Amino acid sequence: MAATGHNPSPQDAPHAAVTSVTASSQSAPDIARGARRVRVHHLQRAKERGEKITMLTAYDAPTAALFDAAGIDTLLVGDSIGNTMLGHATTLPVTLDDMVRAGRAVSSGVQRAFVVVDLPFGSYEAGAEQALASAVRVMKETGASAVKLEGGRRSADQIRAITRAGIPVVGHLGYTPQSENALGGPRVQGRGDDAAEDLSQDALAVQEAGACAVVLEMVPADLTARITEFLAIPTIGIGAGTAADGQVLVWTDMAGMTDWSPRFARRYAELGAALRQAAADFAADVRTGGFPAAEHAFDA
Repeated sequence: MAATGHNPSPQDAPHAAVTSVTASSQSAPDIARGARRVRVHHLQRAKERGEKITMLTAYDAPTAALFDAAGIDTLLVGDSIGNTMLGHATTLPVTLDDMVRAGRAVSSGVQRAFVVVDLPFGSYEAGAEQALASAVRVMKETGASAVKLEGGRRSADQIRAITRAGIPVVGHLGYTPQSENALGGPRVQGRGDDAAEDLSQDALAVQEAGACAVVLEMVPADLTARITEFLAIPTIGIGAGTAADGQVLVWTDMAGMTDWSPRFARRYAELGAALRQAAADFAADVRTGGFPAAEHAFDA
């Protein structure tokens, strides 16, 4: 796979002091301290060490570069771009072209993070051949590290075909937004013995098909703990309790970009309010002649 982003010398690397899955004092001998890129084996070693994996969504190069410099281990170019950036009510209208464009942008903005690109609705459901073609296109045109797709046993053949081609796959179980019409909207999945067993079997199927990790979304905390314990691959939770091997949030929820965020998200900032105020201040300065000032102009 072609390298993406810049390749600074070790002394110039901005992430030298970042504590992460690739820079732990407990790292195994073959895990390089401050490794330049997070790889599949780093994620697996993190699970084995009990070190939490961090993941945020990203959809463009500047945001990806900021999260990468902050030490986020994995960046998910999610089909949530439909809700968060493209103005869609759901993820369903998102196209493979949309994901390729965003994936290329994110990959170009990172030096270290493991970049995962979603396969959108309609790009893999027809079977293994379609899924492989979509995944190959994503990898060739974006420089990503892996693809992600939804579904357990129903997607096992697709996962198997993609991984056999040498492409890492992240699974996605629990509440799967591409199936929200069948699920009755964003509802917790895996409640009750039968549903929990069904989800557990899906998790095993994803692992057996070759996935390198699996996202568990809106799953009861005790079921997340159970699945995390019996799976050998890392679990990444979102609204799934504390026991998962890592956590992911949609960055606009995490940063408070909108007036509402889901119950399972913590707002670490209120960037939406700050950005709105900055725009209002700019408009006021333009209208009153406060901007531009002399220092913003050029001499003849």
